[in-house]
Amino acid sequence: MSSRQFILDRVRRNQPGWRALPSVPSFGRPLADPLAAFGAALARMGGTLVAAPAGQSLYAFIRARFPEARVICSATSEVEGTRDIASVHHPRELDDVDVGVVRAAFGVAETGSVWLSEREFVVNALGFLSQHLVVLLDPRAIVPNLHDAYRHRGFFDARYSVLMTGPSATADIEGVLIRGAQGIRTLTVIPMAANGAAAIQERRTP
Repeated sequence: MSSRQFILDRVRRNQPGWRALPSVPSFGRPLADPLAAFGAALARMGGTLVAAPAGQSLYAFIRARFPEARVICSATSEVEGTRDIASVHHPRELDDVDVGVVRAAFGVAETGSVWLSEREFVVNALGFLSQHLVVLLDPRAIVPNLHDAYRHRGFFDARYSVLMTGPSATADIEGVLIRGAQGIRTLTVIPMAANGAAAIQERRTP
């Protein structure tokens, strides 16, 4: 018997008995206004919460907010940009995207984070190669804290997921903070009910 096999056999014979895992409290506390708490946390991390446009299409709103954008790629049917995400066959094809648009599955009030998976991104690189990311978030889908977030079914169903908290940032030991150094330069969250905007069917041009 090899040393490896000897060790493994000893480990198998000395397994501790089964016992149920302890219950983990949610540490929840009621929030008077989850959206306001989410917006405040998002602002602390360099993100921006903006109201949904009234009487204006999301596409027109995004064009007005990012007037120099040439390539807008959307992964949600609520906005059809200038590039169809379904036509993207390799992540590198998104390296020139100015504005990416996605709908988050839920948000976290404690940290101002939005949860996104391969289902929301369609192509995961959209959330990192875009210069600017616009995220639609249903205010009813905001959970109080990270304990609640990690109980979400998405963590069990998704092959890939990420909690995005503001735009990318880096800081040196002198405390100089630079945003947008390694990924998206800005993160804009628009609170909008999941069924609150009709899909824009016509193709847009820059």
